[in-house]
Amino acid sequence: MPPATPKAVAPQRQSPRQLFPGLFEAVQLGRIFPDNKTFVDAAPKQAPAVILATWRREKGRPGFRLRDFVETHFALPTNTTAAFTTNQQAGLRHHLDTLWTVLARPAAAVADSADLLAPFRSLVPLPRPYLVPGGRFREVYYWDSYFTMLGLAEANKTQLLRDIADNFAYLIGRFGFVPNGNRTYYLTRSQPPFFASMVQLLARDRGNAELLRYRPALEAEYRYWMRGSQQLKPGTAAHRVVRLPGGAVLNRYWDESAQPREESFAEDVAAAKKSQQQPAQFYRHVRAAAASGWDFSSRWFGAGGGLGSIQTTDLVPVDLNCLLYNLEMTLAEAARVAGQEVQSRSYTAKATQRKTALLALSWDTKAGWFQDYNWRKKQRSQVRSLAGVFPLAFGLATPAQAERVGAGLKANFLKPGGLVTTLSSTGQQWDAPNGWAPLQYLAIEGLARYKQKPLAYTVAHRWVRLNSRVFAQTGKLLEKYDVLNVNRPAGGGEYPLQDGFGWTNGVLLRLLNRENVK
Repeated sequence: MPPATPKAVAPQRQSPRQLFPGLFEAVQLGRIFPDNKTFVDAAPKQAPAVILATWRREKGRPGFRLRDFVETHFALPTNTTAAFTTNQQAGLRHHLDTLWTVLARPAAAVADSADLLAPFRSLVPLPRPYLVPGGRFREVYYWDSYFTMLGLAEANKTQLLRDIADNFAYLIGRFGFVPNGNRTYYLTRSQPPFFASMVQLLARDRGNAELLRYRPALEAEYRYWMRGSQQLKPGTAAHRVVRLPGGAVLNRYWDESAQPREESFAEDVAAAKKSQQQPAQFYRHVRAAAASGWDFSSRWFGAGGGLGSIQTTDLVPVDLNCLLYNLEMTLAEAARVAGQEVQSRSYTAKATQRKTALLALSWDTKAGWFQDYNWRKKQRSQVRSLAGVFPLAFGLATPAQAERVGAGLKANFLKPGGLVTTLSSTGQQWDAPNGWAPLQYLAIEGLARYKQKPLAYTVAHRWVRLNSRVFAQTGKLLEKYDVLNVNRPAGGGEYPLQDGFGWTNGVLLRLLNRENVK
């Protein structure tokens, strides 16, 4: 069975802003570190009350330097992947094999009464070993981990696969959902729900017993995503659920907080001042975009607008609802394996209803593409993005729809280095000219599922070739790539280009092995 977990309750751990009021704002808005994530990842050396009292006493004294104070009272995080230098001559596969060790983090005691400062650190301890993405990302991330697991499966790291799944089951048991990452400042939101895909990955190798092993966690996660759906009136939304005028229930991305993100505090405060939205509304949309994993993209913006026009919570996203369809189908299969046919049929019916509603709302016949739906305006978004491949990857599309999506990929999204994320160049990292490993993989899987293997191979070949070329030049595998100009590093976003990198490594090894791409 998965590790024993306490009954899900509201998070009790406080975030850095809650622990260090006043000091937190002074550090983040004062930009004493180039990256706002540095301070929220730092570990206090004393209890918060002691640090705050000292800061209030000393801050007005002549010669006081805030950075010196922080470095005295906090242990700053380190970037362990930055110090790693690969042996390029040993080749790409050797590099991949070595990175599993570089990115690995050990299990930590979940409750240690002797460690009096543990409740004040932002890192939430996990009972099993895990992998981090790399670079500034020093904790586990939800949707990243699935694509990392693809590579672990290829590398026969079977115990680590089980460890990662058990950690997510633990998080669901503790908090009622999988947080964005195992940090206290992420405890108000989740990420794209790939836990069912993780369980399916284990079940393919180990059998249907895995479905029963993780069934309680899968059910708990489903309850989290569907919270409030029973009380909703048509045309309204609450938390992560939207009830459409016809009565169908679909989902949206959501964060329970309407404050600036702690890990990007200064950026959010500055951006809110440029937006015509009320700050709380703006922050809610920004946080929801962070919950989507696509932070940020023109996909979430109003027509012709930039970040200030963001409207994430107004949209019913194609990708999210495909993932929840997969969760419902996985729960139906788990119930069937358990011999509970009534429950199995119930989940299958929910999945069928979701599929019918999503396809009706998201399919744009003229564009030949699946697009997000604005439930407030009752119209489809006009932004085409690689979220449109999710109905292929998870089997919701009709053959005719899949054929048109394939034609659209080939005509508009396919570039020298793979598939571009959107067709707009906005300076945001989830727009052109950038390509990302998880979206390449899902497009390849979706095309292959609908018998479009030549195009699937072309995408895989171009992506692998780009990854290999950059590795040959730099000795690194990166978070994202410029697929339009393959000789230029990817840009955009709130932080510098990161190397490591978990999901790039996992997808690359999977493609090298399964697609026989050279």
